[in-house]
Amino acid sequence: MDFEKLHREESGRILSTLIGMLGDFDLAEEALQEAYATALQKWPTEGTPANPRAWLISTARNKAIDQLRRGRRLDEKRDEIVHHIEVVHAPQWETAEEMFADDRLRLIFTCCHPALATDAQVALTLRTVCGLTTEEIAKAFLLPVATLAQRLVRAKRKIRDAGIPYREPSPEDLPERVDSVLLAIYLIFNEGYLASGGDALVRRELCSEAIQLGRVLCELLPREREARSLLALMLLHDSRRDARVSSDGELILLEEQDRSLWHHKQIREGSALLESALHAGANGFYSLQASIAALHANARTANETDWPQIAGLYDLLVSSHPSPVLEVNRAAAVAMATSLTEGLALLDVLEENEELAEFYLLPAARADLLRRLGRKDEAAAVYRRALQLVTNDIERRFLLRRYAEMTG
Repeated sequence: MDFEKLHREESGRILSTLIGMLGDFDLAEEALQEAYATALQKWPTEGTPANPRAWLISTARNKAIDQLRRGRRLDEKRDEIVHHIEVVHAPQWETAEEMFADDRLRLIFTCCHPALATDAQVALTLRTVCGLTTEEIAKAFLLPVATLAQRLVRAKRKIRDAGIPYREPSPEDLPERVDSVLLAIYLIFNEGYLASGGDALVRRELCSEAIQLGRVLCELLPREREARSLLALMLLHDSRRDARVSSDGELILLEEQDRSLWHHKQIREGSALLESALHAGANGFYSLQASIAALHANARTANETDWPQIAGLYDLLVSSHPSPVLEVNRAAAVAMATSLTEGLALLDVLEENEELAEFYLLPAARADLLRRLGRKDEAAAVYRRALQLVTNDIERRFLLRRYAEMTG
């Protein structure tokens, strides 16, 4: 049994179930860690159980009960625990993916309670719902790890002290939470689509979970235009999953991908969702990004990509949702739509932004434009900077290849 793979793919689901069962973030996390420790002791000699996920939940639940009993807190938690025992052992549990989506969606709504600051809501969701590490979340927020860790501690304490319930909010309370829920699902997908660390470019289990959560949210909020736009955005990006990495595990850029490998049924679904949202008046963060993704996905060849329209959409995005990361994407689009030198000038200005000091895609984008301009020595120096910052092994190998081209 590959414990690292099991933890990466299942920890978020397991933790969601345990938090719903116990009503206590810290207790659930501690119990799960104890269950993993027990598995490491027993499975090598006794064999891996037929359903590792159910075994871990059951073991963690028993560990939590023991801890509650020692702390004389069992009576107040008994009803919650008993309610979930039947769910965990139900015969259909292994195949009922909708149950997991619902369970995790409840946890997202709990994490996104308005009593918490928005950044704390999203950080806690990423930590508990999809099992991202504190380091991965800090990278997504462009924050120091220690700062992010303290934010998580305060958020969990706030939920416990305020007695925030683990359930979907009432219809009248939905609007004040939907923006944070959308952002949480978006960031879950982003971590799956471009893993911040490790030896895989794509964490497909996170992409699938985010898309499933997006579908459930659209069913829950059928009139929410940005929910439809977010689902469209995820489907359009995910449609390219099989073309982004070669058979030998090397990164393939969008312009070089074999478009016959794209999932065109998914592109049609995403495009239809986007069109529906736009006709209903959507013009927000996700609809603008989905519009960009649709232009890429529906271009028959790289040369047919409508870069001027993409650059214009990035102009709208940056003006309505200022973000240094979006500025990097906008500069790259301007380079393709107008001129490489104009795009490079925009990226040079962003070098002064401290928020991007650890963002490897900024030097990677600058190096790529320098490469295209034939300025090899300058490109090599900037590729070296990107290599110092990148944490994903596949992306590191790609940058090394580019660096070798510039120095060979």
